Amino acid sequence: MIRLFKHYFPHAVVVLAALDFVVLLGAGELAWQIRANQIGSQLGSIVARWTALGVFAAVMLLAMISVGVYGAAALRSMRYAAARLIVAVSLGIITLAVIEFFIPGSAFWRSTLLYAIGLAIIALVFNRLLVGWLLGADAFRRRIVVLGDGKRALRLKHLSEKPESGFAIAEYVAMNEANAVIEGAIPRADVRDLGRLVDARGVSEVVLALEERRNSLPLKDLLRVKTAGVDVNDFGTFMERETGRVDLDTLNPSWLIFSDGFASGRTVSAAVKRVFDVVVSLILLALTAPLIALFALLVKLDSPGPALFRQTRIGLYGEPFVLLKLRSMRTDAERDGAKWATVNDPRVTRVGRFIRQVRIDELPQLWTVLSGRMSFVGPRPEVPHFVADLAQQLPYYAERHMVKPGITGWAQINYPYGASIEDARHKLEYDLYYAKNYTPFLDLVILLQTLRVILWSEGAR
Repeated sequence: MIRLFKHYFPHAVVVLAALDFVVLLGAGELAWQIRANQIGSQLGSIVARWTALGVFAAVMLLAMISVGVYGAAALRSMRYAAARLIVAVSLGIITLAVIEFFIPGSAFWRSTLLYAIGLAIIALVFNRLLVGWLLGADAFRRRIVVLGDGKRALRLKHLSEKPESGFAIAEYVAMNEANAVIEGAIPRADVRDLGRLVDARGVSEVVLALEERRNSLPLKDLLRVKTAGVDVNDFGTFMERETGRVDLDTLNPSWLIFSDGFASGRTVSAAVKRVFDVVVSLILLALTAPLIALFALLVKLDSPGPALFRQTRIGLYGEPFVLLKLRSMRTDAERDGAKWATVNDPRVTRVGRFIRQVRIDELPQLWTVLSGRMSFVGPRPEVPHFVADLAQQLPYYAERHMVKPGITGWAQINYPYGASIEDARHKLEYDLYYAKNYTPFLDLVILLQTLRVILWSEGAR
């Protein structure tokens, strides 16, 4: 895994994205050459086009990130990847056309965009076939040794078997624990030198998956392995890095206290975040005001009651605030108290179903963001009744309120809409990861990925 601004990315994804950027530069330049030859124009040195080519490649890459081209499903399915690539390239071309319209000559000739579409799709698909072939040979999967053969080791085994996994388990070492479930693990007594085993297996990391660590860690061997340049990590840290969530099953206060995260430098991040929230919410409110007014009218015509829905939610440090949304349910939807939304919820109106799917009902929340009670990115704010209930049933639930709630968030883009305690537990793991690791860079990743959720209605109910 490669760490950028406290967030981890699989090696394969970073390599693929870097190759895609180079491919896009080449496709862009070829499009220029084809069009110039058609009209008999002299392009001159490529140096004069570096800015235009860089803008082209960057816009296309951001569009690909936005629609999920680098997601797990796209990495393991060529058909899925091709479909998303077509959408991403089309979105990127539209963006470039808009840029060229407002700033003529700044990015790309509009007449070359048709060639760029075809060349980019062909080149990107070919790049995926090439990298996919390499991935099939485990070229980008790290090899690890797991100390332990119990339930935690079994969880690592299942995780490594997923197609999108970035690691392969070279060996299990049984540490004389009860309830062993891994067959074929090497007994600890048979490993005279852990360093030699690691070197012989071509391993880059040792993961401690012990159920009980007291008096069972081979400290001298681990120290020798560590000083030889091999990473050594505990189970919780490894799972956080590989899954993008904090594992509640093994979480304890000491790990939260001593692990990396919740840094004091987030004061600067918070200031950047607030400036972004104010500027963007003002722009979006100005642009979407007619759309909000139109759908407010449609909501009124579709069902009796107010167009705006007001509800108390829990925000930063557990403080309540009033949330504004376009009403998507009947006015009597919560006459018996707040309830989880369900699939095909009968309380949702006809217009409400549409505005939920395309997230138009969220637009009035821009005012809440502008007022400072919410941010664009953060954990989903819940109603007081649910918060009180979940805080009793889920450990560390209060820690998710150490950051502002948001319109979108790490849990929202990584886990489908949940309507149960178990779903809330999974989303809490993602919320804790965000609260622990948030930076403006992670916010940017989430904002880009939110477009994927909107376009494919992932998680909407």
